[in-house]
Amino acid sequence: MTSTVEILEVGPRDGLQNEKVVFSTADKLKMINGAIDAGVRRLEVASFVHPKRVPQMADAEDVIAGLDDRKDVTYIGLVLNKRGLLRALATREDGKRGVDEAGCVAIASDTFADKNQGQTSAESVEITKDMIRLAKSEGMSAQATISASFGCPFEGRVDPARVIAMAEDIAEAGPREIAIADTIGVGSPKRVTEIVSAIRERLPDMPLRAHFHNTRNTGLANAWAAYEAGVTTLDASVAGLGGCPFAPKATGNIGTEDLLYLLEESDVNTGVDLNQMISLANWVEGVLGRTPPAMVSQAGGFPVAAS
Repeated sequence: MTSTVEILEVGPRDGLQNEKVVFSTADKLKMINGAIDAGVRRLEVASFVHPKRVPQMADAEDVIAGLDDRKDVTYIGLVLNKRGLLRALATREDGKRGVDEAGCVAIASDTFADKNQGQTSAESVEITKDMIRLAKSEGMSAQATISASFGCPFEGRVDPARVIAMAEDIAEAGPREIAIADTIGVGSPKRVTEIVSAIRERLPDMPLRAHFHNTRNTGLANAWAAYEAGVTTLDASVAGLGGCPFAPKATGNIGTEDLLYLLEESDVNTGVDLNQMISLANWVEGVLGRTPPAMVSQAGGFPVAAS
């Protein structure tokens, strides 16, 4: 373990993709800039998918065109196939800043891979490897997430050996990092420890990231287990927004402010200001018109003694 964890803010992409309230381009940019102001330095800002499949991401290029040219910030675009990657690469044409990093996705079950990406699980691995190589050849960073690492909404439990083998296969393409994702929120700390430890043993030099949903109220416990097992980057979504349009009942990501509180009170540094993230979550609540699932933005940080 280290005493520092990188927070990757996924609210502008994963957080919004399943919301019924459509955030305008200007609102998305306000969310992104608010997270940066709080200290976040890596963010998923858009996904390059067909707008009929994920309407919330229809303005991906407009969002990216409006991003501040911050040298200290990494902007990530999710890509599921070569067409999506080419769109991401196009944002960098004509000297534009564009997307810094391609977020590629392989899926650990065939049924979910088909519903989410129109691929088999094995095909998603090969396509991910091809996209990583292409992105790197064009001077773009690339990383990979193994989705449904703990369970599939259609096939049930996923064999950890399958996830470990996928990680070893994907590593051959040289991604910046590999992430395990509990897409439907079925993981437990024990299972997280087992998978992360096994991947670290086989890929000792590969940076690992983890992505958890709080569908069954285990998200924060799983994040802590991942940290203890050696994960150096954790995904989170401001206000606890999130869900997958192709995974029934897959509710929100762990809330960024909830994760920050856990880490801060455990003497783990993130470089992100909790109070500013709470303020951003409160603003998100106003746009949504409902109370989001994260809890710290409702309760506040650690109480300050009365003077």
